[in-house]
Amino acid sequence: MDMTAVPAVPGRGLAQRLLRQLGLDTLYILLGFPLSLVTLVLFVTGFSVGVGTLIIWIGLPILLGTFLLARGFAMLERARIAPILGRRVPQAVYKQAGEGAGVVRRALMPIVDGQSWLDLVHGMVRLFPSTIAFSVAVTWWAGALGGLSYPLWDWALPRDPGSEDLPMVLGLGDGYATRIVFHLAVGFFFAGTLYLVMRAMALLEAQVARGMLSGVHELRKQVVEARTARDIALEQKSAAVSAEAAALRRLERDIHDGPQQRLVRLAMDLGRAEQQLASDPEAARATVAEALGQTRETLAELRALSRGIAPPILVDRGLQAALTALAGRCTVPVDLDAPPIDRLDAAVESTAYFVVAEALTNVAKHSHAAEVRVSVRREPTGLVVVVADDGVGGASVAKGHGLAGLADRVQAAGGVMDVASPAGAGTTLTVALPL
Repeated sequence: MDMTAVPAVPGRGLAQRLLRQLGLDTLYILLGFPLSLVTLVLFVTGFSVGVGTLIIWIGLPILLGTFLLARGFAMLERARIAPILGRRVPQAVYKQAGEGAGVVRRALMPIVDGQSWLDLVHGMVRLFPSTIAFSVAVTWWAGALGGLSYPLWDWALPRDPGSEDLPMVLGLGDGYATRIVFHLAVGFFFAGTLYLVMRAMALLEAQVARGMLSGVHELRKQVVEARTARDIALEQKSAAVSAEAAALRRLERDIHDGPQQRLVRLAMDLGRAEQQLASDPEAARATVAEALGQTRETLAELRALSRGIAPPILVDRGLQAALTALAGRCTVPVDLDAPPIDRLDAAVESTAYFVVAEALTNVAKHSHAAEVRVSVRREPTGLVVVVADDGVGGASVAKGHGLAGLADRVQAAGGVMDVASPAGAGTTLTVALPL
């Protein structure tokens, strides 16, 4: 029999976590009360003496020392409340003197810093939640331990000799048994509610401390994050507008240079054929045949343009099939690494397809590469697309270059793009799109 394998006991992990949290809450409350007495005496005395002696300048260093002392106790309290709240509480950011500030200005910064005043006030008022939590904690622990251990020390309590007959007169049975049952019931009540009460009292004291010592800092952080999110959204909107405008201009140029010119020639050929039909049927037949060729070429160009906008294969069969079709049409040999993945959001698939299509077009036109490698993988952080060639390099994402519009489209989708293109060493285009 294998004695090394110990079967797991259901609920043991939960019980250990509850006991550990109970110990942390109790320790936090029991230490918080004497700390609140110390900070109350120190801060009230230091602030009163400092303000009272400001007129003779002795009070200024006393005030500074009091504020710095309050800052130290505040840092200690932030560290103490982290296990109670179950998360790390960041240290507040205190106001700093600017560049070139003198010694006096630097020394006075704690007095003009709002967070320093909150630290000081917390040290003065923390006695109220600490006293409530300490009183309740002592009461519940005394009730639980005293009630459950009552049978062990009942014999040591002094009693009136006639009191033993009172329970029997009242019909409660033997006096000893009644006392034991009553105190055990009280002990079980306090023990059963001990965890919840300690948790509530510890959270009461910790939330007061968090609100005064870190609340302003967390509020400022949320404001900064909101502003950052707004700026990112505005940048994505601007990039989307720019990418859409560039795509429309490119589509307009492609239509003008390709299908539109062919359609104009087609109309001219058909007009000439109409004129030739009566006088020279053979020439008219040749002109119509040429017009049919123009029609086929125009349809082929229109299909190519439609693939760049919304290829049906991408919608019907997914990203892998669409990229395989792209690689097959590229004039440069493509080494495609695109394993099958689940269908993604339509915007993500469209952006990834557009990135590969535009990158392969640029490789075919400008890179003089002998081979291009395309890799598309789904990572925990998003979809990563890499297009690398062995061409001449020198690609740039600066405005006016071909990759600028591609960067705008990637940014509009919430992704990031990186281009490494040293001269003579090929180009590596890396795009990460969030899922």
